[in-house]
Amino acid sequence: MLTWTEGANSPLTAGDGTIMVADPAAEADQIARLNAWREVRDETAVQKALEGLRAAAKSGENIMPASIAAARAGATTGEWGQVVRDAFGQYRGPTGVSKNPSNRTEGLEDIRAQVDAVSDRLGRRLKLLVGKPGLDGHSNGAEQIATRARDCGMDITYDGIRMTPAEIVESAKKDDPHVIGLSILSGSHIPLIADLMQQLKDAGLTDIPVIAGGIIPDDDAKDLRKMGVAQVYTPKDFELNKIMADIVTLVDSPNQ
Repeated sequence: MLTWTEGANSPLTAGDGTIMVADPAAEADQIARLNAWREVRDETAVQKALEGLRAAAKSGENIMPASIAAARAGATTGEWGQVVRDAFGQYRGPTGVSKNPSNRTEGLEDIRAQVDAVSDRLGRRLKLLVGKPGLDGHSNGAEQIATRARDCGMDITYDGIRMTPAEIVESAKKDDPHVIGLSILSGSHIPLIADLMQQLKDAGLTDIPVIAGGIIPDDDAKDLRKMGVAQVYTPKDFELNKIMADIVTLVDSPNQ
């Protein structure tokens, strides 16, 4: 009988196929060119065109002519998008995660007992806020965590994909979670989590421990921990019950 005795490095963490990291110089150049564009355009004409777009969107008429007029005046796609969102709102697809407890408790008895005990000591139900910042559209991992946390007896908040760090911090202010769990599979974990950690600090919420999961190389995991992230999980950490137990321990530790 043959068995594997050697392995290969993951293409996501070694060689030319690693996670692409945005070049800070390229990002700065793009921002500079955008600002330069705004400085030379006719701002009065842009605002007039955006107002025409806003009026068309609110009236229900075809917004294509107004959109073309805005583009010709020099409006950016971001400005166009904001006008449309202001008029129609922003769609958020259903997450598939219910906040109501289910009857899927097989094998969870010990963890549920731990959650109950910690909740009793806290004076309220242990709460987990699951957030997906950035443009990452992969929601399966976040939904598995949220669902397992619910089935373990935790209160959960999960508002779906494509949240901004600011929106997640606002949710933390409103829902007062004991732990914030971030799911990022797009490779943008360093800038997004750095932004969120700073906003938590500015909001006086540094007492809420943050955990993160995603395609995160070891060196990046070290950097995240330096930022104050309490736990980092990658695809090799597939035992959901272990993660749930970690959350209980994190909340029940003497430093919390």
